[in-house]
Amino acid sequence: MSSQFLEIFSSRPKLIKVQPKIIADYREKNSLVIPKLVKLGSLLEIKNLKVGDYIANSTVVERKTIKDFLNSMKNKRLIKQIEELKQYKNKLLIIEGFSESNIYNESAINENAIRGFLLSISIKHNIPIIFTQDELDTAKFLLILANKKERVASLNAKKKALNNAEQMQFILESFPGIGPKKAKLLLKKFENLNNIFNASSEDLKKLIGKKAEIFNILKKKYINN
Repeated sequence: MSSQFLEIFSSRPKLIKVQPKIIADYREKNSLVIPKLVKLGSLLEIKNLKVGDYIANSTVVERKTIKDFLNSMKNKRLIKQIEELKQYKNKLLIIEGFSESNIYNESAINENAIRGFLLSISIKHNIPIIFTQDELDTAKFLLILANKKERVASLNAKKKALNNAEQMQFILESFPGIGPKKAKLLLKKFENLNNIFNASSEDLKKLIGKKAEIFNILKKKYINN
């Protein structure tokens, strides 16, 4: 029997390395994180994710650049996204491009308001926060998550349905300077949005002070420039 014939049976089968799979939301297609993940050897699947930007193994990840984080903090969009993330046992917020100078100096938001918001995400909502340097750093974190031996998270998450009280508060909080505390004060006093929007400036100022001036926008005429 030839040595070549014996080698067929004696040689060990080569182990095929399975690429770690990461699911990315379709809105991340133009992100520089995607090519970085491909270069690092990740198997990517693009889907329409209802919650989060990435699913790496059992962890749902919301990714924000510094600019996006600050904007979504101001317009309250991040609050809703955080509530949606809480459907998952394993969730993570990645803030990309972080440095102390750009998060505090490149925004009109008070420094302590930013710090308080970050603390609220971590402590009140129990969502870990990872600060990454750039797209490559973000991709490396996602790859480590994907390599963990855990169950893959379900894709059956639902957009959070707000009840009537939450919807009214959400609408009020979209006005600059109107936070949760002032929104609740207004709703307790006037009972509904219609009463608030039709209330006199004097009555509103008695309750929330100068911040009431923001509601003058309701009487302004729309001019499209």
